Amino acid sequence: MSGDLPNEMTCIEVPVPGEPEALQPALRPVPTPGAGEILIEVAAAGVNRPDLMQRRGQYPPPPGVSDIPGLEIAGRVAALGEGDTGWQIGDKVTALVAGGGYAEYCVAPGAQALSAPGALSMIEAAALPETFFTVWSNVFDRGRLAPGETLLVQGGSSGIGTAAIMIASNLGHPVIATAGTEEKCQACRDLGAALAINYKTQDFAEEVNKFTDGRGADVILDMVGSDYLQRELDCLAADGRISVIATLGGSSAEINVTKLMLKRHTISGSTLRTRSVEFKSAIADALRAQVWPLIEAGQIKPEIFAVLPLAQAAEAHAILEEGHHIGKVMLST
Repeated sequence: MSGDLPNEMTCIEVPVPGEPEALQPALRPVPTPGAGEILIEVAAAGVNRPDLMQRRGQYPPPPGVSDIPGLEIAGRVAALGEGDTGWQIGDKVTALVAGGGYAEYCVAPGAQALSAPGALSMIEAAALPETFFTVWSNVFDRGRLAPGETLLVQGGSSGIGTAAIMIASNLGHPVIATAGTEEKCQACRDLGAALAINYKTQDFAEEVNKFTDGRGADVILDMVGSDYLQRELDCLAADGRISVIATLGGSSAEINVTKLMLKRHTISGSTLRTRSVEFKSAIADALRAQVWPLIEAGQIKPEIFAVLPLAQAAEAHAILEEGHHIGKVMLST
């Protein structure tokens, strides 16, 4: 640890689970990086739905992980743990973390950090890890989206949705997105979606089949679950794959298994937070090779809806819960 570091830092904690006002500023000791870890002086942190779940007491951090919310950050490397972390003090990085992001300092495994793209601000850099790691893992690794295949993104105007549209469309894939207003649909088109469907006024399964001449989407990124699952199977191509990453519509679903068998469909689900450093490191390597050049070239830029000071984390959570946002809600320190 560097002697220049303060002993204490401001952070946001959840003394008692509850509504957004449960988030409270507090002082805590600056954490110490362990072997292979780096300490990041946080410039910005992203706000994501898993943070909302943690605040409500529904998504506790894994054992040994900070109980401070926050899964993605960007900032400057302030100290190094033992061993080769791959970084130097002063490097500007963005990192995926399992917790601790809503703070002035946060520890991250060096293998889960990426250089902050020079084409982006630190706010924009902090908007990358949680959404981009999730999209790559579920669309390209689990979903195996192949050249020429079509992707359907549910909730296209969300942080995850906007990232999925940008990455897939810039890699040459036709992208279909759903959203709940015409404004959000237009935002999806502006980001690269070939078709945006207002799920409140249109039957998305019918529209997907019409757009694909009855073939269906090859991969579907599902954040809804519930009754969406059968409707997704109705517009999924033969040998198609559904990656479920959230259950905003409910955790139970009834599906026609016979149809699933006849069209050789695959449904998989995953969460990222509890996966190993090695697993997340492999995703970081893929992003560095496949996506970071697109960001540096100006082809991909995260959509930022609002930036609030760290002390206003409760207001940031309220914005996310209202659901009117397009893109990311961020905290700055």
